[in-house]
Amino acid sequence: MSITIQNTHLTVSIHEKGAELYSIRHRQHDMEYMWNGDPAFWGKTSPVLFPIVGTLKNNTYYYNDKAYTLSRHGFARDHVFEVEEQTGDSAVFLLRSREDMLTRYPFPFELRIRYMLLEDALQVAYTVTNAGPTTMYFSLGAHPAFRVPLVAGTQYEDHYLAFTLTEDAPRWPISTQGLLETTPQPFLQNTNRITLQHKLFENDAIVLKDLRSDVISLRSDKHAHGLDFTYTEFPYMGLWAAPGADFVCIEPWCGIADSVDHNQQLTVKEGIEQLEAGREWSRRWTARFY
Repeated sequence: MSITIQNTHLTVSIHEKGAELYSIRHRQHDMEYMWNGDPAFWGKTSPVLFPIVGTLKNNTYYYNDKAYTLSRHGFARDHVFEVEEQTGDSAVFLLRSREDMLTRYPFPFELRIRYMLLEDALQVAYTVTNAGPTTMYFSLGAHPAFRVPLVAGTQYEDHYLAFTLTEDAPRWPISTQGLLETTPQPFLQNTNRITLQHKLFENDAIVLKDLRSDVISLRSDKHAHGLDFTYTEFPYMGLWAAPGADFVCIEPWCGIADSVDHNQQLTVKEGIEQLEAGREWSRRWTARFY
């Protein structure tokens, strides 16, 4: 099952499973911006990363001296969300914790994801509610995959990512176990632009910390179409594509994979969010399409 919202500019569709965004079509340009989910490369389009982002060391974390197992990016993407609200141009999806989840993640929660159209932009807002009696520890991230090339007759390499500010930011390598190495590698050096090439992602995602910019744009010098992706409230950014696939993921994260030398204690995990009992936490990103 899926839900579609639209206005005069955009038509957007979201699966109830995982509350996963899978289509953004610009009505005036008759242009699709999302990756098609071809399973020969990567069968997803925009999974929600919760209650962890990335990989845990040995797929295991410890909380109150007890071991818990979670696979990469957590379990939210695997569950059907309830459609809590729907209007013509917005929809709210809700996932509540269940007993089978609590065996892997011992914090009762409610996760709401609101998709809302704002003229030629889509805003995606996440709200986590701590439904339990103790402090909740979690991470949350987005993973939308945008189609590249955007226009027929152009190539992947005709497109680039532009930052609003000049950046000097290293890349944090990912080990073969999916963990962050402890020594970064030079990457962005006095530049605001990354030319897209498939070889960029031969060694997994490009992981960036503490970027100065709050907008990343997907553009091309061969045509006027693209998108502006605003992620002000997320401290980490991942850029990724499956080998040889015609898309790029722009992934804002509140949380990050374990490092290779992490002690696996959840409460001191890098980037972990803490939420007191009964409180709410919200973050959002917005993408404008043209």
